[in-house]
Amino acid sequence: MNSSDQRAIQKVNEHGVLLVFPVKNKKEPLSLWSVSHPRTEMRWEWTEDGDDRVAKMWMQMKRLSDCREIVYSKWFQGRATFFSKTLFQAMLRLKNSAGLIPDPNARTILTILEQDSPLSTKELKKLAELQGRYNEGVYSRAMKALFNRLAIVGFGEVEDGAFPSLAVAATSLIYEELVEGARGMSVDEAQTTLDTAMPPGSAFRKFWDRSSI
Repeated sequence: MNSSDQRAIQKVNEHGVLLVFPVKNKKEPLSLWSVSHPRTEMRWEWTEDGDDRVAKMWMQMKRLSDCREIVYSKWFQGRATFFSKTLFQAMLRLKNSAGLIPDPNARTILTILEQDSPLSTKELKKLAELQGRYNEGVYSRAMKALFNRLAIVGFGEVEDGAFPSLAVAATSLIYEELVEGARGMSVDEAQTTLDTAMPPGSAFRKFWDRSSI
């Protein structure tokens, strides 16, 4: 792991939660880009004379997704999000009372991933029998539900046709220690950790509150 990756991990642990890239260059929610390149607008310019820091951060995101020192998810509005393990464990504790996942396709996908993780998008769609354009919306809704519940995480990449795809995994398999640690936490301790990283009124907290309903 290079020094840039180590600094990125340190920033995630310092803040608790960071998007990888900003949302329309807004100040909130904080992103790895905004804390690494303050006062620098991010532009998606994939050209020879574009800002190569964008491409470098994209590659860094892929490297860190399975480093196990921080947790990678498509959590905030389906966007690439990194969590510190401390915060993620607290969030798991607070999600323990969320109850049964209502989406049957999400339950099927989770059952598959609890048996074998990580899996590529192609593999997962095949096993869940959700292949084809007709099922694209069904699959996307199921994955969104699972990411919001913290039941799954992103974990590395898989060569999956013309382009590599994000591999996904059941949280209970990849981060078993966090799931076990969450069970031993008190609700008060978990809530304090959440309040510190996601203060009431912040963009992250508003999303958490909506997704916890």
